[in-house]
Amino acid sequence: MAQSSAKSPAKSSAGLLLFREQAGELQVLLVHPGGPFWAKKDDGAWSIPKGEITAGEDPLAAARREFEEELGAAVTGEFIALDSVKQPGGKLVHAWAIRANFDPSRLKSNTFSMEWPPRSGRRQEFPEVDRAEWFGLEAARRKILPGQTGLLEQLSTRLQHGRLQPV
Repeated sequence: MAQSSAKSPAKSSAGLLLFREQAGELQVLLVHPGGPFWAKKDDGAWSIPKGEITAGEDPLAAARREFEEELGAAVTGEFIALDSVKQPGGKLVHAWAIRANFDPSRLKSNTFSMEWPPRSGRRQEFPEVDRAEWFGLEAARRKILPGQTGLLEQLSTRLQHGRLQPV
């Protein structure tokens, strides 16, 4: 049987890269995905809070919605558009940086349901995000998914050159 070479369009997601300065050090907020697949993964497993953009949804609105769903808090301020990055699976990530604070102990994530253990017939609920944490840039580079490191580099470069223009 011949396989079609046509690819389905890559999905897009949108997210927010919160940053702050703590004791003179730039820190970024990353989240760790919940569920059994990610439970024992750490370096290279964290992400910016993000999620899929629904049909017809404004990407910045999607990023703000996803942040609130995944962390349980709204964020306001001046959003700085970063260049989109393409993850290894082809998904395009649109992101905005924002200088803001969030207390990780206040994390209240939405949940998802899946059969667990596999083929058990039992469905379990898991948080979409099980942890949020502030990291210095060096640690964040180790923790973040490889396809999102470009977002950290853009933020660092723009801060060094004073090129943070809100949208």
